[in-house]
Amino acid sequence: MKGSFKKPAQFMLVLIVAFSMLLTACTSNNNKAANPGNNDGNNTGSETPAAPQEFRFTLASEPPSLDPALMTDAQSSIVAAGLYEGLTRLNTKGEPENAIAKELTASEDGKTYTIKLRDDVKWSNGDPVTANDFEYAWKRSLNPETASEYAYMLFYLENGEKYNAGEATADDVGVKALDEYTLEVKLYTPAPYFPSLLAHYTYLPVHPATVDAAADWAAEAKTIVSNGPFLLKQWAHADKLVLEKNPDYYNKDAINFDKVTISLVEDENTVYQLFETNKIDWIGAQAGSVPTDLTKQLIEEKKAEVTSVASTYYYLFNTEKAPFSNVKIRKAFSMAVDRQSLIDNVAQANQQPAFGLVPPSITGAGGKLFRETYPDTFFTENVEEAKKLLAEGLAEEGLKTLPEVTLLYNTSEGHKKLAEAVVDMWRKSLGVEVKLANQEWGTFLETRKAGQFDIARSGWGADINHPINFTYDLIHPKSGNNDGRYNNPKVQELLDGSLVAETPEKTIEMLAEAEKIAMQDDMAVLPAYYYTTVTMVKPGIENVVSDYAGHIDWVFGSKK
Repeated sequence: MKGSFKKPAQFMLVLIVAFSMLLTACTSNNNKAANPGNNDGNNTGSETPAAPQEFRFTLASEPPSLDPALMTDAQSSIVAAGLYEGLTRLNTKGEPENAIAKELTASEDGKTYTIKLRDDVKWSNGDPVTANDFEYAWKRSLNPETASEYAYMLFYLENGEKYNAGEATADDVGVKALDEYTLEVKLYTPAPYFPSLLAHYTYLPVHPATVDAAADWAAEAKTIVSNGPFLLKQWAHADKLVLEKNPDYYNKDAINFDKVTISLVEDENTVYQLFETNKIDWIGAQAGSVPTDLTKQLIEEKKAEVTSVASTYYYLFNTEKAPFSNVKIRKAFSMAVDRQSLIDNVAQANQQPAFGLVPPSITGAGGKLFRETYPDTFFTENVEEAKKLLAEGLAEEGLKTLPEVTLLYNTSEGHKKLAEAVVDMWRKSLGVEVKLANQEWGTFLETRKAGQFDIARSGWGADINHPINFTYDLIHPKSGNNDGRYNNPKVQELLDGSLVAETPEKTIEMLAEAEKIAMQDDMAVLPAYYYTTVTMVKPGIENVVSDYAGHIDWVFGSKK
């Protein structure tokens, strides 16, 4: 998650990024950046008040947390996008645009940022949002007592990793409020994508007094203090969340929805029926799913749209637990899966078979896509070779037959059908029986994090448009998202080295080599396919789309 470049190149790149952020902030169709001259929200007396606008969609489960330091999943981040505002936001293409940040200035070596904040941003209790709130939030996420799984996103900060490891103090961390509206950030190594990182929820501010008053401050609507375009007015757990437009949001004229109702519905057929009976306005992009048995038909009838996104569907092996601590057994299971058959007969949404971690749309070096230079030709599907590897692996483990193993997935009809198909392939090709088990999303995440599984369903969508987000995040032993606990010292060395490489090209090269070892030599995970997202939207809903990573981008939408 970090990167290093030669000083002249780094300085120019940062200036270009910063300038493009300022430019897009003024020209974005969604008006995501602030315009001080258009924020008073006044209407002339001759105008007819607009009809209230409500946008309705579903999530498959309860957000496990709405605390920026503790969020880890798409469900939470989709809600948080409306509740919180950070220094920058990513547009639908994954490009950073200014939000609370009014000006970002990088030092010549790219290691120090001076960030000027807007002075008209308020918390929902009326307090001003200040630079201190960011300093407090970032240090809180890094504090080992917070146990933030995404703390490593802040390891770019000088002494950030050391503080998280208990080897430095909070005062040593490279973030400091110079005054109420100036934040100084010192990085231990230059990172050209730092403006994009600032949009991640781990970098969001929190209201210090609220956090200090109660550890569970983000568990109920009445105790959440937020600073974003919307306010959480109701959180009926296991039922729905209701958000309303924040009248004190600094850029309130860019917000069109007056009310947003998010229903918590797990069953995909129920979601579809809600859409068909005009009770929701949207399906797709992590906000509800089209039933898999209807997907192909709806796409062909042009009632649903399919879009490729920067996300990967895969299965985790518990690499610390037999039998999947054996690389030959991991390879056997992966090589015995017919990915195109899964896509054609189960997923049916024009996905692309995956043989690696980094999706095809992620950028690489020299203006090329990563996969143009480094294709995912790490292994091939081969049932006979898989049988041979399984037999050798079992023999190495002193086993004659495969012990009882279970594939765990989060409750969803789509995940169930995919898991059933994969298990059937293993049965027919390898002659092994694998049990299936499912859990509700929050419980599933806890179980997976605790390593209490043999094989577990997983998926990863881009936080930033860079291959480090699919390598360091997923296969570095210190990453909080390496739930399979894969650990290869050579891979760690390459990933760590990529952070301090001399050129962008060298960084990409080292990331590619790390992925190659993890997949070709070690089969760290079982990649299934690169996602598409299938979306359906009601007429009249505008500027609500799937972003480049496959998440619903709804905050600046409107309704005719």
